[in-house]
Amino acid sequence: MKKIVTILGARPQFVKAAVLSRVIKNHHQIEEVIIHTGQHFDANMSEVFFEEMEIPKPTYNLAINSLSHGAMTGQMLEKIETILLDEKPDAVVVYGDTNSTIAGSLAAKKLHIKVIHIEAGLRSFNMKMPEEINRILTDRISDLLCCPTDTAIKNLQKEGFDNLPIKIVKNGDIMKDAVEYYSQISAEKSSIIADLDLNKNEFVLATIHRQENTDDVENLKSIFAGLEEINKDCKVVLPLHPRTKKILEKNNIQPNITLINPVGYFAMLELLKNCTLVISDSGGLQKEAFFNKKNCIIVREETEWVELVENGFAEIVGSNQTKIINAFHKFKNSEMDFNLELFGNQVGESIHQSILILLTK
Repeated sequence: MKKIVTILGARPQFVKAAVLSRVIKNHHQIEEVIIHTGQHFDANMSEVFFEEMEIPKPTYNLAINSLSHGAMTGQMLEKIETILLDEKPDAVVVYGDTNSTIAGSLAAKKLHIKVIHIEAGLRSFNMKMPEEINRILTDRISDLLCCPTDTAIKNLQKEGFDNLPIKIVKNGDIMKDAVEYYSQISAEKSSIIADLDLNKNEFVLATIHRQENTDDVENLKSIFAGLEEINKDCKVVLPLHPRTKKILEKNNIQPNITLINPVGYFAMLELLKNCTLVISDSGGLQKEAFFNKKNCIIVREETEWVELVENGFAEIVGSNQTKIINAFHKFKNSEMDFNLELFGNQVGESIHQSILILLTK
């Protein structure tokens, strides 16, 4: 039996890994060993996902967090390398664009272990984003690039990847599988709508966590001013990221909206299913909004998921208070057909098959 080591560290990666781990378990063709770097360590952003989504318990938990990019990535690289030398896997699987992703990829590649990058080919074209650096470097040293969209494939082609000995496959977006599977049971698993006394389609779901927003106080104030204005019309519910919470407290920003603690995946699904629209700087939540037939106001200057903007399902507004408010009024009563096929089907099965082909060569 072939063996893979999966590297996880952040909330979106737990969601994606739940899908592939379930497929791997069902097929009995691959042994999976999971390393949790500890990048997201808060119980509400880590442990709850493994419990709720029945992800296999990590074999290793490195507990590396709350450090600078260099220190975090360096410590991860060192510890992952030691584990890979012991486990001797046939391949390492990494997801997305975090420090855990690049550390796992580098550790594997320098030991001549195959690297499989899931959610490959995405580009924001903003090199100030640490995530952009991570995803570009990971793509370049991978052996198999599992791409979610045609745009991702085209990005790689423009960068000359057709001339490299790297297998590129369009599998679709693995988060779509997660939403479809867990939406069937989320209402049984979470009572958050009743707990918060929310009514369907009478609240806005918001999340703010990216450094370009949280680390720029003027941007942060502008965003929350926009959310406060919207809150006068429609209740705004915001699960508060720990880092965002610290910065709000440090700058004595006390927004007049409904702030709640970070929530598990089932609670987030229930919020998505019942909200009127989404306002977020999260990449993953843009797609989860679409999968739940909700418009998304993107509080960034760019997006990797251009298909959503091009087809009118989302709008980029940056941190501009006025643009945020205008986009809200535009989407508030809009009716759109969300049945457009953008992100594939049975993506976990497709990725599993691509991995098997790589490992049997």
